[in-house]
Amino acid sequence: MPQLIDLTFQGHPGAIASYVLETGDGLVLVDTGPASTLPALEAGLERLGLHLQDVRHLLLTHIHLDHAGAVGTLLERLPAARVTVHQRGAAHLAAPERLMASAAQIYGDQMETLWGEMRPVNPAQMTVLDGGETLHLGGLEIRPLYTPGHAVHHLAYHIGPDLFVGDVGGIRLEAAQSPRPPTPPPDIDLPAWATSIALLRTVDAEMLHLAHFGSYPQEPAHWDALERNIQADAATVRRGLEAGDDAETITRDFTRALTHDLNSEGPGLAARFALACPPWMSVQGLTRYWKRAQARQGSKG
Repeated sequence: MPQLIDLTFQGHPGAIASYVLETGDGLVLVDTGPASTLPALEAGLERLGLHLQDVRHLLLTHIHLDHAGAVGTLLERLPAARVTVHQRGAAHLAAPERLMASAAQIYGDQMETLWGEMRPVNPAQMTVLDGGETLHLGGLEIRPLYTPGHAVHHLAYHIGPDLFVGDVGGIRLEAAQSPRPPTPPPDIDLPAWATSIALLRTVDAEMLHLAHFGSYPQEPAHWDALERNIQADAATVRRGLEAGDDAETITRDFTRALTHDLNSEGPGLAARFALACPPWMSVQGLTRYWKRAQARQGSKG
């Protein structure tokens, strides 16, 4: 049975989670979080009566810093451990300089505070997948599923009654909150996301485990609400672009609507949501998506 570890990102609970399972061959972690939360990860394991040195397997849903930033540091400390990653993300783990440089353009002098260092991973410690394989780690049978839409290198993991959905399952901070899509640049692909959701709906699992944040029943209502919100968010940004609004105006209107919706579902939800995915990042990702879609349409015309 998976156990959640709250990584208390930036000192706040309920924003980023890692999950730990016993395999019979050491522990497996699903996502590591950023290097800045490594102390919280280690302390969380200790509270569960577990130890970091017993971790043998790291399953990454994708390589964004909030999910995978600590992986290189962990593997240096755990030379017998291995990391599982999609083949489109593996090169960035081996040489994270481009990934970090891209993030630095967004976060500037906040990089160290937010994320810490991302250390390179020795390729000999990687298990590189396409999705669709079956893995056996100790007594666990694991099915990695290729689920792009949020990121081109995104995997979900089906393990018995549990389905770990990374960010393709949306952000849902409480049961009462309607799941919302995190749509940062550069890989947002709405048709691919719809295909991934269609796949995940069919998985015979009882529980969904989200990095942002917590565990919820695997039921149609979750996916229905997420699809509605993907379409609504995308339409909001598209209307702003078609009206000729500038980025500041689109971001202001998007943030105002999102804040209203979230706070109507629970007090303080909007502030917690901004820790998991700042609204301006979602606007940037959807703006990039629509502009690329328009360019492709123009090239066909």
